[in-house]
Amino acid sequence: MALKQTNRKDERRIMKTLAIDIGGTGIKAILLDEKGSPLTERGRIETPKPATPEAITETIIQLAKAQGEFDRVSVGFPGVIRHGYVYTAPNLGNALWKGFNLVGTLATRLKKPVRAANDADVQGFGAIKGKDIELVITLGTGFGSAMFVDGKLVPNLELGHHPFRDDETYEEQLGEKTLKEIGKKKWNKRLAKAIEVLDRVLNFDRLYIGGGNSKKVSLILPEKVTLVPNTAGLLGGIAFWNLGADDPMNRRIQAKQTKTSIPKRRSRAIRKKSVKG
Repeated sequence: MALKQTNRKDERRIMKTLAIDIGGTGIKAILLDEKGSPLTERGRIETPKPATPEAITETIIQLAKAQGEFDRVSVGFPGVIRHGYVYTAPNLGNALWKGFNLVGTLATRLKKPVRAANDADVQGFGAIKGKDIELVITLGTGFGSAMFVDGKLVPNLELGHHPFRDDETYEEQLGEKTLKEIGKKKWNKRLAKAIEVLDRVLNFDRLYIGGGNSKKVSLILPEKVTLVPNTAGLLGGIAFWNLGADDPMNRRIQAKQTKTSIPKRRSRAIRKKSVKG
């Protein structure tokens, strides 16, 4: 009996990306193919309390094991990431996280290349069309934001901490804590006002609203405002692996995966050579 010939196209190995989304209430993970399509079911574990770097790292390791084999990792983080290090983490505890080498730690533990960015940035990559001025806001524990101009990210935009109304920021007025205090009806009225203000200030062509609390949006949205599923925070994780080398986001996330140093013997030899020169 003749053996069935294998199509060489089918033999090509799929590049698998483990996408991680770190939130104030839950940490999610999913495996994606090169096009950003899911290969596994989404895994979710509640965010540890307190949300220390060590506890979050162990939770990510647990989620990663459940997802199977992968080649690289993308991480959406609720704060500012600079060159792989955490700069701010308002909803996890700034004092605990400031200066933490998130990318290096995960690369060492997972033994795979890792890239990390603000969670709203990552969600934006999963939502935008790549044309004109597109704004993304995420409604969850806090208030995340990202802006794109013709598909290019404007890095480190933190609208959530900008004054909005009554001497309070967008995050203070529209975060999870306030939603519970004032109720959904009043919260939606505030959201409508926020959309109006952001439109006047930024003159966006499209606004995408995501995050865990986007499902509680009940107001009639303007034509250029769209709700996006919370899964966009994971599905966007493939996008910044595909950026061009000249993209500022790519340069920013191409930080060293782990700290490296010249071996001591070699270092001394170099110093001696420099002195002689």
